[in-house]
Amino acid sequence: MIIYAATKSDFIRDELSNRIDDKILTLFKRYLHHSTSRSEVESWRNSMQYMHNVLVQSRVPNDCGVAIEYNIPQTSKRVDFILTGHDDAGNDVAVIVELKQWQDVRRTEKDAIVATMLQGRFVETSHPSFQAWSYAALLEDFNETIRTEHILLRPCAYLHNCPSPHVINDPFYSEQTARAPSFVKGDVAKLQAFIEKHVREGDRGKLIYRIDQGRIKPSKSLADSLLGLLQGNKEFLLVDDQKLVYETALALADVAERGRKQVLIVDGGPGTGKSVVAINLLVEFINREKIAHYVTKNAAPRHVYHSKLTGSYSRSRIENLFKGLGAYVDTEPD
Repeated sequence: MIIYAATKSDFIRDELSNRIDDKILTLFKRYLHHSTSRSEVESWRNSMQYMHNVLVQSRVPNDCGVAIEYNIPQTSKRVDFILTGHDDAGNDVAVIVELKQWQDVRRTEKDAIVATMLQGRFVETSHPSFQAWSYAALLEDFNETIRTEHILLRPCAYLHNCPSPHVINDPFYSEQTARAPSFVKGDVAKLQAFIEKHVREGDRGKLIYRIDQGRIKPSKSLADSLLGLLQGNKEFLLVDDQKLVYETALALADVAERGRKQVLIVDGGPGTGKSVVAINLLVEFINREKIAHYVTKNAAPRHVYHSKLTGSYSRSRIENLFKGLGAYVDTEPD
């Protein structure tokens, strides 16, 4: 679902009239049937001014498409800013921009995880480049139009309030920034060049509507990906907070191995990805030669996983991976 859709020239006109945040909020209420926080409205006002500054002096065509707050189907994730058009070869292209108002970023020792000031304290969160790339991968996974019509997705991140590139572009995060470059406050020209490289001709805003009207059909299920995951393939994507939970669990497992028991409780409603995280953790622990079990009270998911692995793994090995709560009744303490 698109909250705001226009061409570049229309977006610039709305921004210059100082009404872009009001317009987004009105459309937000219309389509989502609820309002949002004052801080989010202020973030629209702030971030859209910076995107205006990037686009107004650029060679990006005036009739390229602009979409703001695009809700990724079957998820709660929203893409901040999308530009659509055609590249030099005539391919359909959508540039995905993850916008961040962060001023200070700190490195962590966790893969694709940084720390930044949120609500008055430093907290760990996904690297913006990882977020942008994972949103592009989610779109490709869920949207059949993107897959079948070979629409090219070019993700990036823009930390328009962050003065220093040193942490966000630290070599430790090179895998993430190679997939989706991160730009900071002083990188206006670099971000312009990135967008201009991929959007050479306008599409009059038509491409974003093709994406929005595309058939929603996930390319694969978690159960179908299980065998590939166990064989070492990274088939099922971790997004945003899923990645943070995953890396936190791995770190706590290392602490637990040194003798301090750990419990990590992950709270989330249906469809938030708890099973995706759990399966990925099971596979990673096995690959690290640790003892790990996937435990559910409900037998249905266990039966599905059993059926997917039958023929590739022995029955005893499968049963040792997936257990019910009753398996621990007679377990010795510790």
